[in-house]
Amino acid sequence: MANTLLSRAMTGAVDPPLLPLPDRVVELLSELSSPARLAAHLRAVHDVAHQLVDWVELHCPAVRFDREAVLFGAATHDVGKTLHVSELSGPGAAHEEAGRALLQRHGVSPELARFAATHASWGRRQVGLEDLLVSLADKVWKNKRVPELEDLFVARLTEATGRAAWEEFMALDELLAGIGDGADERLAFQSSFPVHA
Repeated sequence: MANTLLSRAMTGAVDPPLLPLPDRVVELLSELSSPARLAAHLRAVHDVAHQLVDWVELHCPAVRFDREAVLFGAATHDVGKTLHVSELSGPGAAHEEAGRALLQRHGVSPELARFAATHASWGRRQVGLEDLLVSLADKVWKNKRVPELEDLFVARLTEATGRAAWEEFMALDELLAGIGDGADERLAFQSSFPVHA
């Protein structure tokens, strides 16, 4: 039963339609006996990250970033919660460094494992555009808007495009509002899976 739930959370046909997690992540979460709710959360954030990277590529073709790194980072950013399950339903940051170490123990490069640690610390250190995209996906999937994060992201876009900050913000705001419209369905999807497998 638990494996069926986990499989459905990661790759099954669901409503709302969400992209399945990448095969590499499916294998990892299966090996770790991930809680189904964690897999559902990672899938929802991964789906939103796809929308964000597609938009950046279309809206700002001059912006250079590692699309696959963003998608992998979004799909694994909370993997440390397999070790700190209480943080699936309550506060805590122990999963961040634990997730980075866990990914590296499973053969993930430090460049990709970093997202497990940086997804919540974008305001405390200098991070790349990829890190900001993962952090943004992790917020907006549930329609949470964080002005400081959005301002950092807009600043990176304006550096690359030369357009005015207000212009970049207006375009981003429209995108995030549209993504936010689907938050209730994504939250319901996540909540339909148990915290404990």
